[in-house]
Amino acid sequence: MIPLLRTALELGLISSLTVLALFLSYSMLNVCDLSTDGCFTLGASVGAVVAIAGHPYASLAAAMLAGVISGFITAFLQTKMGVDSLLAGIIMNTALYSVNIAIMGGSSLLNMNKTDTVFSKIQSIPVIGAFELNKLIIALLAVILVAVFLYVFLRMKIGLAIRATGNNPDMVRSSSINPAMTTIVGLCVSNSFTALSGCLLAQSQKSVNIDIGSGMVTIALASLLIGGAFIRSTKMSHRIAGAVLGAFLFRLVYTVALRFNMPAYMLKLVSSVIVIFAISGPYLKSRYPEFARRLEKRRC
Repeated sequence: MIPLLRTALELGLISSLTVLALFLSYSMLNVCDLSTDGCFTLGASVGAVVAIAGHPYASLAAAMLAGVISGFITAFLQTKMGVDSLLAGIIMNTALYSVNIAIMGGSSLLNMNKTDTVFSKIQSIPVIGAFELNKLIIALLAVILVAVFLYVFLRMKIGLAIRATGNNPDMVRSSSINPAMTTIVGLCVSNSFTALSGCLLAQSQKSVNIDIGSGMVTIALASLLIGGAFIRSTKMSHRIAGAVLGAFLFRLVYTVALRFNMPAYMLKLVSSVIVIFAISGPYLKSRYPEFARRLEKRRC
């Protein structure tokens, strides 16, 4: 049971970086960024290539920089080229498939078994190595740094402008704030988190394949909604904590499903069902009293 919980916690913390990215773009900026899958793979592939070259720590920065570039192009398509936000994400996601294979040297798979990673670097520390806590510590440290940065960032002037843009872009425009600029900054920051998440997952698994980011936008959305259902609060710190909690709970469901020998191809269906329940749950709960009254009348 303990290994199961630790695996779910490790994967949940790593994927929570993508959930925090979606929290910024979807919840704060009100932009559904469908380039998440491709950006996640972009961070994994760039991070893997740099790590294989012998620079595991620089791979994190390189992956985040690649995510910033991806976010900038996606935002540029929306704000300067007149492309709908959903379509811009789809276009970027499609383009990144080719870009990612090119980064991986024309291959759809990179093996990192003989490569030093950020996880293997700290495994030599006696206490960490003895209890195999390297993955947990690195993932937890990354989440804490990103969560603190996001909390501070959203309370700064640019962060408040991003939140205002998501609520009412017309009001922001009338206040002499350029909504195009806030959208670009918001997507650049959120995509850097997504790419970092992909980089850490790749180094944790010691491999990268072209489909490593497949379905990440669904997983992140489900995690975000689950976290919001468990922690109902308007405080920014609580909402950020809820996003991280949702990622852990979602990964726990995944891990339990695998332990019950559920076929791997069924996991996409599981994630879709979780999203459906997470979205429709509050609505069904609000309609329950009316449904109960109708049922009572029929019995009478």
